[in-house]
Amino acid sequence: MSTSTPRIVIVGAGPGGLTCARILQLHDVPVTVYDLDSSRTARNQGGTLDLHPDAGRHALAEAALLDAFLPLARPEGGQLRLVSRAGEVLLDAGPPETATTEGNPEIDRGRLRDLLLDSLAPGTVRWGHRLERAEPLGDGTHRLHFGNGATAETDLLIGADGAWSTVRGLLSDARPGYTGVTFVETGLDDADSRHPRLAALTGNGTLMALDDNRGFIAQRNSGGHIRVYAGLRTDEAWYRRAGVDLTDPGAVRAALLAEFTGWSGDLLGYVSDTDTGYVNRPLYALPVPHIWPHTPGVTLLGDAAHLMSPFSGRGANLAMLDGADLARAVLDSPTVDAAVTAYESVMLPRAAEAAEGAAEGIAGAFAPDSAEQTLAHLTAHR
Repeated sequence: MSTSTPRIVIVGAGPGGLTCARILQLHDVPVTVYDLDSSRTARNQGGTLDLHPDAGRHALAEAALLDAFLPLARPEGGQLRLVSRAGEVLLDAGPPETATTEGNPEIDRGRLRDLLLDSLAPGTVRWGHRLERAEPLGDGTHRLHFGNGATAETDLLIGADGAWSTVRGLLSDARPGYTGVTFVETGLDDADSRHPRLAALTGNGTLMALDDNRGFIAQRNSGGHIRVYAGLRTDEAWYRRAGVDLTDPGAVRAALLAEFTGWSGDLLGYVSDTDTGYVNRPLYALPVPHIWPHTPGVTLLGDAAHLMSPFSGRGANLAMLDGADLARAVLDSPTVDAAVTAYESVMLPRAAEAAEGAAEGIAGAFAPDSAEQTLAHLTAHR
């Protein structure tokens, strides 16, 4: 970077934005992160994810956090179990013996975010700042207007603000579209003690039961929790069509059990034995490829740039790799504009390839013959 220090703002305190901020700070480049949440604990950060050596773990190494990550990781979480709708185990693949050092060890999203937040200088993240609009000032700089009345000006605006990104509107008219699949999230607490049968069925990692355009995905999290997703290929307003009030747990439970009529009683226990209630989560994705003309002073990373279905297995990994690559481009380029150009030349084609794979993945996982497709895919790739 030139001797003139740019003002850098990241909107969004997710893994990608925080990774970028951490690497910039390691090299004494000032950065401010704005996030709409009122605090770091304002909401649950979601389930577990596996960090790939060439993506998430590479980014942590760039951020000098890999050694701190390893004690938090759960290599045993790499177990993957596929069962039929009758509960028959079709595939039970454990993690490699070298999972901690060479595989894709799991970590809860909340723990990963805490690791990144704790690595930043105090005051880096400004909580309670919902970006209302970003005003181009005509010279590649932008003035940001937040819902609490605050404003800020920046030479480089990084949109790490997720699926419904406000920053994206500066670059693209694209909006996420419904994939045709909805997850209903539920969960089991203290599973080994309170739900031993379901805990044993799940194993140490992830269980999938997919067939006839629907299925269950159960994930081990830390603290004895199992996070469960009941998935359906259905219209986005399925609950309205079915006359289901999403705030009525009994009604949601009855509707889900009806959708899975004929499935194993063990699998149905994931729905009937919940400790957490139900959350409706339709899945969205950006068009593929999602590209935009180079625009001075602004770029995107993570879901803001390439929202895709979770069936790529790469969303958070790509966000962190984006953050690391963008930070490195800023450090290695003579100007902000050159940094954005260098970063986007790598990120955009990489994201398009991953998004194509994610679209194929969700199509295969929620199809009439999804059990056969999923078994063939997992057998070929493990």
